[in-house]
Amino acid sequence: MNKKKVTIKDVAKQAGLSITAVSQILNGNTRRFSQESIQKVWAAKKELNYVPDVYAQRMVTKKSHLIGVLVPDISNPFFAQLFLGIQDILNQQEYVALLYNMGADEQQEGHYVEDLIRRGVDGLIIASSAFSDQSIYQALQAQNLPMIVMDQKTETDLVDAVQTDNFDGGKQAALHLKTLGHRKVAVVLPQNATVNVRRRYEGFASVYPDAVVIDGELSTAGGQAATPAILATDVTAIFAINDLIAFGLYEGLKEAGKEIPVDYSVIGFDDIGPCQYVTPALTTIAQPTFTLGQAAAKMLLQRLHRPEQQAKEKILPVKLVQRFSTAPLK
Repeated sequence: MNKKKVTIKDVAKQAGLSITAVSQILNGNTRRFSQESIQKVWAAKKELNYVPDVYAQRMVTKKSHLIGVLVPDISNPFFAQLFLGIQDILNQQEYVALLYNMGADEQQEGHYVEDLIRRGVDGLIIASSAFSDQSIYQALQAQNLPMIVMDQKTETDLVDAVQTDNFDGGKQAALHLKTLGHRKVAVVLPQNATVNVRRRYEGFASVYPDAVVIDGELSTAGGQAATPAILATDVTAIFAINDLIAFGLYEGLKEAGKEIPVDYSVIGFDDIGPCQYVTPALTTIAQPTFTLGQAAAKMLLQRLHRPEQQAKEKILPVKLVQRFSTAPLK
């Protein structure tokens, strides 16, 4: 025989409070209730093993407690760590993150955003290039859907943004190589780089305006494919615009019989987990990735509670992590 499902009415009876009071307390609206009443409600919920009906709640609150998170490549450890930071904050506030992996298909990005709108998410955290598509932006605005963009701040100041100081990171990478005596350097990055990647290059170019620019996608394959172009130059040091490119350079240079850092110094950007385990351990610019995800989630929750506040931009610092892939020029 099936056991009767516990309802909010049962919790109210157990706590000795009205259904309205219990509903408000369970939904976090506790300001006008005493601590005693709040404790009674949570004690009753726990004792009765009450699980709220999210669909019923949504009918009342008009909120789904779902947040869409769009990333370009979840196989990149950077975005995996970023998502863990987002999830850490959302879980604390009883929100559920719906993760969508964008890939390189811009049309698919639009489909995913439309799907998230249909699912009734309360907001979006966009860490892909989708925000650059004005049609997507306009669709989100039409739905009055709060969003946080990460590293894609463009011409509009109407959207909250969280990012790291990419310009300073690129500059730190360049100053490190300059301190080691390198005069001829290369930087590997995609031709159609996103805003954050361009800022890294601009920071690097502020120190090395004549740096050789090599085309390379943001992947190990991209770094490996860029190796022949590197070998055709007389550079002694390479700035890989992300760590995955650096790992690809490791492989490509090894196949060419070159040794890091004896023949080439290599510096990356991100400080993903494998950096300390490759040989030699990679010198890189570390982003506070987990903290970055937390900051994005906090900012979105603030926007949900205070939709009238002005758009904000938060920039987190980066730092040089010196390991063994860079060395003084001999």
